[in-house]
Amino acid sequence: MESLFVSTGVVALAEIGDKTQLLAFILAARFRKPVPIVAGILCATIVNHALAGAAGAWVASAVGPDILRWVLGGSFLAMAVWTLIPDEIEEDETKVAQRLGVFGATLVTFFLAEMGDKTQIATVALATHYADAVPVVAGTTLGMLIADVPAVFAGDRLSGRIPMKLAHGIAAAIFALLGIVTLLGFAPAV
Repeated sequence: MESLFVSTGVVALAEIGDKTQLLAFILAARFRKPVPIVAGILCATIVNHALAGAAGAWVASAVGPDILRWVLGGSFLAMAVWTLIPDEIEEDETKVAQRLGVFGATLVTFFLAEMGDKTQIATVALATHYADAVPVVAGTTLGMLIADVPAVFAGDRLSGRIPMKLAHGIAAAIFALLGIVTLLGFAPAV
């Protein structure tokens, strides 16, 4: 249960102000159809994070415990720093062929925007750390939805009310704590 809760909380906080949350705002403003946008976000996130979780599980099984501890600890500390750097949305990520419709446009743009994104890398690291991808993927997917669904329904009105620096600071502190605990060897055995 810890892996589910930590994954949900960290990703929900890290996603605030992330480029995929900004993409959710843009898609909501452009299409004004929240249900297919949310469905597209859900499907893209499940596929993307399942691949990331599988990669994390593979790393956990392929790397020795001493090397894994140092790689994971360093990865969590790097995620802490990266979380403090604000994201910008690239205009190309919002331009998708109109033939795809709202669901298709959301699915494709979210999947592509999430490739190599903080939350995808965090999913790999968390799945490696906990050595059980299923609750991590469920948690990171839930965290994405917690942050992005309100963005779809509330649009720009919500963006000005969320203290993004505070949310990013909390997420960075959690990543840093995970990194320190991992480096000190107090992490769960993988």
